Amino acid sequence: MKLASLKGGRDGKLAVVAKDLTHCASAAAVAPTLQCALDNWFSVEAALRELAADLEAGHGPAFHPTACAAPLPRAYQWVDGSAYLNHVELVRRARGGKMPESFRSDPLMYQGGADSLVGPRAPVVVASEAWGIDFEAEVAVITGDVPMGVAVEDAASYVRLITIVNDVSLRNLIPGELAKGFGFLQSKPPSAFAPVAVTPDELGGKWRNAKVHLPLCSYLNNRLFGRPNAGVDMQFDFGQLIAHAARSRPLVAGSIIGSGTVSNKLKGGPGKPIADGGVGYSCIAEMRTIETIKSGAPKTPFLKFGDRVRMEMLDEDGESIFGAIDQEIRQYEGLS
Repeated sequence: MKLASLKGGRDGKLAVVAKDLTHCASAAAVAPTLQCALDNWFSVEAALRELAADLEAGHGPAFHPTACAAPLPRAYQWVDGSAYLNHVELVRRARGGKMPESFRSDPLMYQGGADSLVGPRAPVVVASEAWGIDFEAEVAVITGDVPMGVAVEDAASYVRLITIVNDVSLRNLIPGELAKGFGFLQSKPPSAFAPVAVTPDELGGKWRNAKVHLPLCSYLNNRLFGRPNAGVDMQFDFGQLIAHAARSRPLVAGSIIGSGTVSNKLKGGPGKPIADGGVGYSCIAEMRTIETIKSGAPKTPFLKFGDRVRMEMLDEDGESIFGAIDQEIRQYEGLS
């Protein structure tokens, strides 16, 4: 089953979307918003699946990603892990640091800004290019109510939906914030989400061991930048990430857990660009680190105003699963 939040009101309007993403149907008679559906999942899931089956048998209104907000335009919680240690090692190396050994057994996670999550076609609005604008392609899950202290082996059963996200970073603001010892704030503008979120069964065998075993493709100005497999080199699966987040507090329905930037190694090394026969990268920072290792300085610039970033995950038949995130980088013009 595929669900979307069409623009309208602060929390969007819930719609069921066809598997091929061509048409949709309002779910207002079942649940007005996705948050409402998640709050009452066991009461409404069957009715939503019936709507989805009817949609496949007939035709509804055309589905347009431009009409979509984020699946949850504002969420009770958005926490992002860093499950791909290749990414952690590279970005820390770029800042002149080393990855602590404890990161191999204890997930790294931060609390993101959940109050303003944007849709798949919303621009990335930033005041200055000097802030080091970067994209980060990730997988995310949306949970039901998770009890505090949930066991790792049970945690994945609370996954209700899966989607992809562009967790934008302002790289040149990060070092100063981390130096304060209190984490990200200004260096993390609103994250953008794919048009739809899907139930785990939509992925078939590609959802196993609480991981999505498919490449996540990123494009910069229409050129393929990376296609690492989200099921490879993921040190912590989503069950482990959920259990980590819920160790000392419950998670409410509608909590979003991010995987961190998808990143693959190559023969034990840090990976290679697409042009060199590798699978590339899910952010510019990794490319810049590799360039620095090779030549002593980065060559690839961070994002400029007017650049476009696109992210998409395809199934084995080459069909889009979640729809694409497609964003332009724009300068913030100040308060009007």
